[in-house]
Amino acid sequence: MFGSRNFLLAKGSAAIPPGNKLFMWGYNAQGQLGQGNTTFVFNSPVQVGTEIDWATFSSNYHTLCSKNNGQLWAWGNNGSGRLGLGNTTNYSSPKQVGALTNWNTPAAGDNFSLCVKTDGTLWSWGANSVGQLGLGNTTSYSSPKQIGSLTNWAKAVTKVNFCLAVDTSGKLFAWGANNAGQLGLGDTVNRSSPVQVGALLDWATPATGTNHSLCVKTDGSLWAWGNGNGGAGGLGLNNANDYSSPKQVGSLLTWSQPAAGQNFSVCSKTDGTLWSWGANARGQLGLGNITSYSSPKQVGSLLTWSTPAAAYRATFCVKTDGALWVWGDGRYGQLGLGDSNNRSSPVQVGGLVTWFKPSKGAPFIGGCTQTP
Repeated sequence: MFGSRNFLLAKGSAAIPPGNKLFMWGYNAQGQLGQGNTTFVFNSPVQVGTEIDWATFSSNYHTLCSKNNGQLWAWGNNGSGRLGLGNTTNYSSPKQVGALTNWNTPAAGDNFSLCVKTDGTLWSWGANSVGQLGLGNTTSYSSPKQIGSLTNWAKAVTKVNFCLAVDTSGKLFAWGANNAGQLGLGDTVNRSSPVQVGALLDWATPATGTNHSLCVKTDGSLWAWGNGNGGAGGLGLNNANDYSSPKQVGSLLTWSQPAAGQNFSVCSKTDGTLWSWGANARGQLGLGNITSYSSPKQVGSLLTWSTPAAAYRATFCVKTDGALWVWGDGRYGQLGLGDSNNRSSPVQVGGLVTWFKPSKGAPFIGGCTQTP
């Protein structure tokens, strides 16, 4: 199960440039790297095809990627129809999802998919055993289905089998699995349709872990809920308790970009610092040790961190100079450093400084787009 979770990155400038090569690396037993094969591991970047128009992507047991022209492509494991191709056949090379050109931002869960379109609609497909498709039922679908009729969805995120989404008014919605209160609805009942989290209109940037959630509000405060992560304290609340409603992490209003993995969390601040907390058995906190912490700890002393992403037990982060740094679990080459070693402190991937943004995903896979 772990080997199929994966992770992707975008490479470019502040805005994705018109034309990008796509590279991936790590675990490939299910064709997740899009190489036309199932070679077990690639521990250095390999290009996906020869196209130069890849845009936004996400990966898990499978990979989704939109192109600059609005097409959506998928590959890898297709159990329960998670590729959206109308079948359950695995593909080790990219396949276009339908013929439409209005796809925008995909998100890959363990066995299902989400995508916001340019018209503000939200679509889902794949497995649906706990209502993670948000369609009001538990029926699986192998082709995209629209979630409700709203046209004001701004962003949607997932990692395993639950989802968070923010609309353009600042409302936060949640649905899917809720065994640890990760939906933030004050209980542990699964939901098969989007339910608003509270009544506030100030939610901005959500992130989902294995069974906990983070979200930065418009005022810069950080909130966490769900599983206290097996004693590791991945919510950052200085304890290991579960919470089924959002709790503020400290009192600071300088949080920026959150990311959540399995039992740990990472978040950058507006001052360029990077902070992490929770489980740390693989060095995924980047603190130079394997000690777990239940409250945020600063990663080094630099003020140049920008956009982090948390995988299963690994972390990726782009700096303001465009350099990509990685740490944590490297057992399947997912750090892209040419080996399978773990790292407990940040290590730069190559010497290039044209990386753009790490995508939310899971471990054992890495990926990036590169300006030709």
